[in-house]
Amino acid sequence: MDKFMDKLVDVNGAVYSVVWGPIALVLLIGTGILMTFLTKFFQITHIGHWFKKTIGSIFNKSISGHTDEKDKSISQFQSMCTALAATVGVGNIAGVASAIATGGAGAVFWMWVAAFFGMMTGFSENVLGIFYRRKNDQGEWCGGAMYYLRDGLGSKKGCKWLGKLLATLFAIFTVFAAFGIGNMGQVNKIVANIQAAFKIESLSKVVLYTDGESSVTLYSALIGAVILILAGLIILGGVKRIGAVAEKIVPVMVVLYVVGSFVLIGVNYDMIGTAFYNIFKTAFSPVAAVGGTFGYLVSVVITQGFKRGVFSNEAGLGSSVMVHCSGKIKEPVRQGMWSIFEVFVDTIVVCTMTALVILTSGVFDFTTGTVAKGAGSEATLVASAFDTVFSIGGVNIGSMFIAVAIFLFAFTTILGWSHYGAKAFEYLFGSKATVVYKVIFVLMIMSGALMTSSIAWDISDTFNGLMMFPNLIGIISMSGLVVKITNNYIDRKLKGKDVRPMLSAYPEVTQEVMEYED
Repeated sequence: MDKFMDKLVDVNGAVYSVVWGPIALVLLIGTGILMTFLTKFFQITHIGHWFKKTIGSIFNKSISGHTDEKDKSISQFQSMCTALAATVGVGNIAGVASAIATGGAGAVFWMWVAAFFGMMTGFSENVLGIFYRRKNDQGEWCGGAMYYLRDGLGSKKGCKWLGKLLATLFAIFTVFAAFGIGNMGQVNKIVANIQAAFKIESLSKVVLYTDGESSVTLYSALIGAVILILAGLIILGGVKRIGAVAEKIVPVMVVLYVVGSFVLIGVNYDMIGTAFYNIFKTAFSPVAAVGGTFGYLVSVVITQGFKRGVFSNEAGLGSSVMVHCSGKIKEPVRQGMWSIFEVFVDTIVVCTMTALVILTSGVFDFTTGTVAKGAGSEATLVASAFDTVFSIGGVNIGSMFIAVAIFLFAFTTILGWSHYGAKAFEYLFGSKATVVYKVIFVLMIMSGALMTSSIAWDISDTFNGLMMFPNLIGIISMSGLVVKITNNYIDRKLKGKDVRPMLSAYPEVTQEVMEYED
């Protein structure tokens, strides 16, 4: 068994190095750059419009109003919250800490760059997702990379087999990623942080299993059981229940975390200028804390920034498309703008708050470009930063706050990814089979709570990255269509031209959604 696990680790390591290697990251960022130029920098030139049509319209009933019980779709706001639930996760806290600990303060700059271009990658995949979505036999909207690969790319001359192959591969990769990074990995992080912040010795002393290096305790199992019950009640209720929960939790958790971060940064306001100075300076001239050539150090900083940015906002992976397509949406471009907003909130807002928390609190040493002595490891770096301000009478309230934040972030990620996996499973095996998938998904939560090895997390990272390749091929091959749909929207909505709307690839769907409110 040990030999098998060692071999599995080696194989996964080899695949991972390619999936998240420089070439793949260049392809990912390159797609964002391509779509940015083709759409004439839509995220900047129409910033006022997409802000107005997203967060600026949440009190509009057509955006935030709930659909009736007979309607299988969810509101635009619910679809955005569900997508944010899956993207705003552990990566916004632990991922940013890892990027800074490995690549220094300069990695934050490259996270911003990845987010800027990622906005248009996310925009493009969601425009295509809405354009090619269809309803299943249950009356639910179904869409995602697998559909625009099969029906969009597959409709091109000589590409029918390629479209089907890439669609199937994407669905398979999504199912595996959902069980890993969207389930077990998130649960494992929740359990570890709760046990560290809220110690209950009587439960921690009861060891259920040990592999010699780490142990599974009764405390781990009880936390896992609670998560399983809570998640099960929501996930088995379907996308409408997930959306209803997400729209309540996501805004609250984001606001609380940002407010807590603002307080800490405000206390250390005199370090804000130093933090930004080092972010921009070391983005191009990293501190040589360890041996290595200048070129190598720069590549590490850029790679860490790009990689963690993508891990955080998921733009280009094709994941959020599956929940966006479940909404009661008329205009593909309107939902694409929600994707721009999601990347903005996830990386530009939440990740930046995390970065400033670390860089202004003294837990990072600008001189050496490494974590300060006594600040702990990268896994506890944000908690250590919060403890510098939020500690009373020896009680580390900051660590408790971060444990709760990680719980909310990770738990909502589980909900979002359960829907992604369900839609991929439906594509492979039909809508009736999704019940089986959901039950298995919920039961696998206990595996995450009882894991003692990181192999499941590492493998899920690989599958998460593998989703990117077929999705990006689809975006690039249909980039011209994205531009046509975008220009059609601009002509109608912003320039007042009387042109036929491009709402769907299918006439019957166009006829149906024409009745939806804008």
